Amino acid sequence: MKIKLIVIGKTDESYLKEGIDKYLKRLRHYISFEMIVLNDVSVGKKTNIILQKDLEGKLILEKVNLNDYLVLLDENGEQYTSINFSKYIQKRMNAGNDLVFVIGGPFGFSEEIYSRANAKLSLSKMTFSHQMIRLFFIEQTYRAFTILKGEKYHHQ
Repeated sequence: MKIKLIVIGKTDESYLKEGIDKYLKRLRHYISFEMIVLNDVSVGKKTNIILQKDLEGKLILEKVNLNDYLVLLDENGEQYTSINFSKYIQKRMNAGNDLVFVIGGPFGFSEEIYSRANAKLSLSKMTFSHQMIRLFFIEQTYRAFTILKGEKYHHQ
């Protein structure tokens, strides 16, 4: 099993890149983890949000296999504690399918993506930039694996 994180657009801020790289290195000690960065989609006018979401959705679906378990990071998704998230990861690993998480573009996901998704996950009721969510998600995934391994990273 492996985990993929699909994101739209590059990470611009160096402090976020540094944190992402730090936790990606740590996480790869536990599992095959790949972050796939898709190019930003530009439709010219900000008013054509539906077209932008549809184009992003097509790019995302090109990276998702038929048997992948697709989880959208979405403000309306299920929320977990770090410990419960680690249990969720373990359950999904036991199922055997590759696990694909997606952080969409600035306007969310297309209806096609919502239809394909197996689940939705929310990291907070607050709104964060898509670039910050990348760091938070990768750190929480790393934390989940340290919890599963009984390591001292997570404190209660």
